Amino acid sequence: MKLDILAIGAHPDDVELSCAGTLAKEIANGKKVGILDLTRGELGTRGSAEIRDKEAKNAADILGVSIRENLGFRDGFFSNDEAHQLKIIEIIRAYKPEIVLCNAIDDRHIDHGKGSKLTSDACFLSGLRRIETVFNGEKQTAWRPKQVLHYIQWKELQPDIIVDISGFIDTKVKAVKAYQSQFYDANSHEPKTPISSTNFLESVTYRAQNLGRLIGTSHAEGFTTERTPAVNSIFDII
Repeated sequence: MKLDILAIGAHPDDVELSCAGTLAKEIANGKKVGILDLTRGELGTRGSAEIRDKEAKNAADILGVSIRENLGFRDGFFSNDEAHQLKIIEIIRAYKPEIVLCNAIDDRHIDHGKGSKLTSDACFLSGLRRIETVFNGEKQTAWRPKQVLHYIQWKELQPDIIVDISGFIDTKVKAVKAYQSQFYDANSHEPKTPISSTNFLESVTYRAQNLGRLIGTSHAEGFTTERTPAVNSIFDII
């Protein structure tokens, strides 16, 4: 299966929190979208890897993505080395996405910055034909995405691109709330974390509203770019 967009996150819920509105919009536009989680989030203070596996599936169903896979890297301890790069390269070559969305270039959680650079490097290396990979018993051909965009997470980074997600904020919030173990739950007896407060859950909406304000729409999501984006017409800029 060929994908139009592959969204990659260090942990299950990274993608939903950061770019679920963009994914939902493009799926509604007929694009094929997939999600790749690098870890199972097993070091998380709340819940468990098994619970998050189920939550990730529920969130994927809500968004309507074509595929969701998990590479099972060690939460907190994966590295940007050849072994990890090759695993991501195999997925990129298997699904041949035109666009890859990945972790913020700089963020509070150390896995986000690591995941960002690891994914970026893997996207470049995936285009080198002399790197040989085999996936499901078949030799793969080189493939490099046309664009690698980094979504914005905890830190308020300055976006290079802002995507209008008006009409899709409810889907985004519903996908985020699929991770019931991680976010605010008045009946939960688990330890409090920076993302389990009501403020954090509400921030999913008000941050989207603020980005929307910048471009004159109701809600939006922001991304940073690795290279200068191009448009066919100046009228493509809204």
